[in-house]
Amino acid sequence: MGLVVALAAMAVVAYALWKWRKRMREREQAAQERMMAFMAQARPAPSTAPAAAAAPDPSLPQQKLLLDAATKAGEAGEPALSIQLYARLLARYPQTAFAEQARAAVQMQKLKLAKR
Repeated sequence: MGLVVALAAMAVVAYALWKWRKRMREREQAAQERMMAFMAQARPAPSTAPAAAAAPDPSLPQQKLLLDAATKAGEAGEPALSIQLYARLLARYPQTAFAEQARAAVQMQKLKLAKR
């Protein structure tokens, strides 16, 4: 009787370890997928051919929206969020017409953040 109980207890422990290990692998895989998705978003878009420079930039409204959102976040007292939005603008559109304005605003927001 004692041997059966000991074997059953060992089986329960082995099963619990097996399930725990399976869950850990699933969590690691999910974390890796999230990291890959994040890196894909953070990676700047590949540059286009210089021949398209004469055509108007179709992404200008998105650039302006990001700039406005970052400016409003800074005005609302959220310098960290503002810096993140400016960084997203510069990462997605490194050659934007708003680049200098965004870089200057980031410096101002960093000063505000340092004063906190």
